[in-house]
Amino acid sequence: MFNLTQQELCLLNRLNTPGKIQDYLDSIPMNHERGGVTCLSPRQVMRERRAYCLEGAMFAALALRLHGHPPLVMDLSSSPHDYDHVVALYKRHGCWGAISKTNHAVLRYREPIYRTLRELALSFFHEYLDDDGNKTLRSYSVPVDLSRFDKQDWMTNEDGNWFVVKSLYEAKHYPLLNRAQIASLRKAHAMEIKAGDMLEWRK
Repeated sequence: MFNLTQQELCLLNRLNTPGKIQDYLDSIPMNHERGGVTCLSPRQVMRERRAYCLEGAMFAALALRLHGHPPLVMDLSSSPHDYDHVVALYKRHGCWGAISKTNHAVLRYREPIYRTLRELALSFFHEYLDDDGNKTLRSYSVPVDLSRFDKQDWMTNEDGNWFVVKSLYEAKHYPLLNRAQIASLRKAHAMEIKAGDMLEWRK
């Protein structure tokens, strides 16, 4: 199935709930890209046992797909001096949740309790901080269905899923704040900044 090996399918079949998929991603180290920038396919994530947010989201989308969900990912876009974050989306009882690979104490798994994608994106807002405590989350994308890249072997290719990066960059994004709201944002408290500095996997 999908050019996956029996061993790969065995692993993915065990991850039959969003919670189990999240547990697996939490168990593997952060991809610090020591050998250069990467965009690992789900096959490479399983083999190398490492991932950053987009790589983890693609892996989660594949696992969700094998258990009846569409393989959807969403980009959370930041202000220019911070980094975007990508999550895999799933729906249960009509509400959205998210699976997230992160190295920080925040920006993690979201239970399926959000009625809209805007609600889900806003749940990341207050903890989405830069090193100075500025709140930097600015927009969220429409869901990108990775099945559109099946012909490009996004699940198993060895050459980097850079076409997924491009699609997320070009996807329609919806702003979360207007200019007046951005101008009046309060910086995070020192305790919030300290919590944001906690890392699970050291370089």
